[in-house]
Amino acid sequence: MERDLDDRDDRRDRDVVVAAALSEQARALATRCESRVNELARRITGADFAVFSAYRDLPEDMKHTEMAATVRHGLRLFFTVVREGRAGLPEEFRLFRERAAQRAEEGMPLQLLLRIHLVSLHALFAALREEAGPEEETALVELADLLLRTQSRLIGAVAETYLDEQSALSAERRESRRTLARALLAGFPVLPGRIEENGLARGALVVAFGSRATGGSSSEASQAARSARSAQAAESSEWTEASRSIALGRRMRRVHGVLERTFGPEVLAVVEAEGGHVLVPREQAAGGLPVGLGERIGEAWGADVWVATTVAEDPAQIAAAGRTAAEVLRLVRALGRRPGHYRLDDVLLEYHLSRGDESSAALAGLLDPLADRPDLLETLRVYLALQQDRRGTARELGLHPNTVDNRLARAGELTGVDVTSPRGYAVMLTAFTLHDLRQPEPG
Repeated sequence: MERDLDDRDDRRDRDVVVAAALSEQARALATRCESRVNELARRITGADFAVFSAYRDLPEDMKHTEMAATVRHGLRLFFTVVREGRAGLPEEFRLFRERAAQRAEEGMPLQLLLRIHLVSLHALFAALREEAGPEEETALVELADLLLRTQSRLIGAVAETYLDEQSALSAERRESRRTLARALLAGFPVLPGRIEENGLARGALVVAFGSRATGGSSSEASQAARSARSAQAAESSEWTEASRSIALGRRMRRVHGVLERTFGPEVLAVVEAEGGHVLVPREQAAGGLPVGLGERIGEAWGADVWVATTVAEDPAQIAAAGRTAAEVLRLVRALGRRPGHYRLDDVLLEYHLSRGDESSAALAGLLDPLADRPDLLETLRVYLALQQDRRGTARELGLHPNTVDNRLARAGELTGVDVTSPRGYAVMLTAFTLHDLRQPEPG
């Protein structure tokens, strides 16, 4: 940063030297042109700028009031620099910076804004060339040199301000979209106009996605710092926490980038530490979830990702659809399903069972007698997954079919459920589902 400031000072000092060293002939040439400022401004904002089709479509007050005033200011500034033998002062660039920020807010493309400045530069040089006599070629070269030097700093200031404003506006709009998404998912009242302008008047495809936690939690990091035995260890812990925060921020930005490339830059998305939600207008999502989205999010996140989707038929259903999608996501992760895309239909039984009542704990508790018998639990789990195929279970576990029979019989004795009967199969399948759902998620 200090070097950058030094470079700016050096450039300004060089501009001062060039301006101060102008010959009397160059100053006289500039003075003759200075009287034509208003005429030049009208010509520049008229015929010269009209070569751009986008300029012709701009509002009249912008072209003939704001832009004309800016051009006049720029012309006068150049002639002042020549007359006083100095570089332009920072405060003299303020109008250009204000206009650049305004154009960024209004959506004028940067390339058009910069080309307009360069056309003004060329028009000023053309006026100097028209005014110069045959014996003033050297004076014209001097003024052209100063003009290019001052304009390079002006163009830099304009571009810097425009990009800063555009970045701030982009962050503001993204935060506004995030706030709107949060409000809709929470069921808060939202003005119909905002719903309409974001394409959600006919409902939305609600996408929930999640990954497993990576690394230690903030509380763990804080505890480690408190228990450190030296200032060096505490400092190391602070750097570790900062590094985790930076890494998390980078992952979240990468994921947001994937969502914007997939659904467009105006997508309503909430991206958080372990996942998030996306609201996609139903018309846009008519073909369903884009193929491979979960994999692309996973690549950006650097971890496995599960995706769940539900459809809200109208804006009022978005909050309920979001809760359903989040619950489907919780279920597939708790049940050990592979990372992928899931809908409610994929976990209908599990979703129903997870609602819970007074019988849920008793059903899940049927497996408690097998807590110290992992061999019986595993045999039951495979037998249920293979729909009571005892020989398939034996092959899967590398056992003799008789061993499978013996284990099933022993499990029946301990639990009181004959898993080989239709009713016992249904009861034990339910027990396993509830048992898995009450276990903490791995992570």
